[in-house]
Amino acid sequence: MHYDLTQDQAMLQKMIREFSQEEVAPGADKRDKEKVFPHDVFKKLSDLELMGLPFSEEYGGAGADTISFAIVVEELSRACASTGITYSAHISLGGAPINMYGTKEQKRTYLSQICSGESMGAFGLTEPGAGSDAGGTRTQAHIQDGNYVISGSKCFITNASYAKFLALTAVTDKSKGTKGITAIIVPTGVKGIQVLDKYEKLGLHASNTTEIIFDGLEVPVENMLGKEGEGYKQFLITLDGGRIGIGAMAVGMAQAAYDRALQYAKERKAFGSTLSTFQLIQQKLADMAMQIELARNMVYKAAWLKDQGRPFTKEAAMAKLYASEIAMSAAHQAIQIHGGYGYMRDYEVERIFRDARLLEIGEGTSEILRMVIARQIGC
Repeated sequence: MHYDLTQDQAMLQKMIREFSQEEVAPGADKRDKEKVFPHDVFKKLSDLELMGLPFSEEYGGAGADTISFAIVVEELSRACASTGITYSAHISLGGAPINMYGTKEQKRTYLSQICSGESMGAFGLTEPGAGSDAGGTRTQAHIQDGNYVISGSKCFITNASYAKFLALTAVTDKSKGTKGITAIIVPTGVKGIQVLDKYEKLGLHASNTTEIIFDGLEVPVENMLGKEGEGYKQFLITLDGGRIGIGAMAVGMAQAAYDRALQYAKERKAFGSTLSTFQLIQQKLADMAMQIELARNMVYKAAWLKDQGRPFTKEAAMAKLYASEIAMSAAHQAIQIHGGYGYMRDYEVERIFRDARLLEIGEGTSEILRMVIARQIGC
């Protein structure tokens, strides 16, 4: 087995790490406190031609692999989790379904705008009564005069305030259950749709999380994504790829928590010695380092399998599950090592702790992922 990054991957890692340290990290706390979307960061990412990283050059992408995508998400999240989740959702949820299931015309029209950064990518799956149970979708779409007429609502949708369009799931034939759910590309900022940015969140304050209400929104039937009745299946496949992004995000956040804890332990003195000389602190840091390394390897393996065209559902679920739980654990231990200072905003581990909590919920809760893994191993 070969564990080295390719030359292109190593160059990308160096570039995005420097970019994250210089352009993303310095404003992370301020954006979190003021709940400001990182417009400037994404303008610069567009200038670097990273907004369509894994997509075909034909549509303005860079044609990179999934490991490269994971590297970028990890480094952005290490600097600012809000930026990391925005980028991950833009690619893996906003762009991926159009890339996988769109016609050439749809890709030219929509995917090209995602690759250029003209539009942020967004994905409309979750509803007030359909989160983990995505088959419980209630948003309706019926055909009238050559148009889909869409009514219903979506919740907890990332990036929609800055998306010119999004792919969503809607019931087109109620009698068929999950086989009656269709994916449709819909515009934003038109009659019949409201995008509401009003949630008060625990963390990820600089990311955009919205509610979307559809009230008789009309779009041409040509906006159907893929085939009628296959939306549920398409979006489950999309989520497999999205879990690689969340896993990479978790690795970056765990690394950030570890970095701060290690630095603090080397500087802080107690009882005449630095904290890093105490065995209990050493054990905490050793466990964090080990868990981060394991999680990163799991994420890269899932990404590699995806790039090889091999099944990766189980590995993506395992990577996302493990990485999200070790990110939460690393943030917890980082606060503990900081003591009272860890509870204060000035030391940043408090922000990482708040941000990390979503990782065990979004794109498959830990409970659902254990069910996915159980099915994959034949239970």
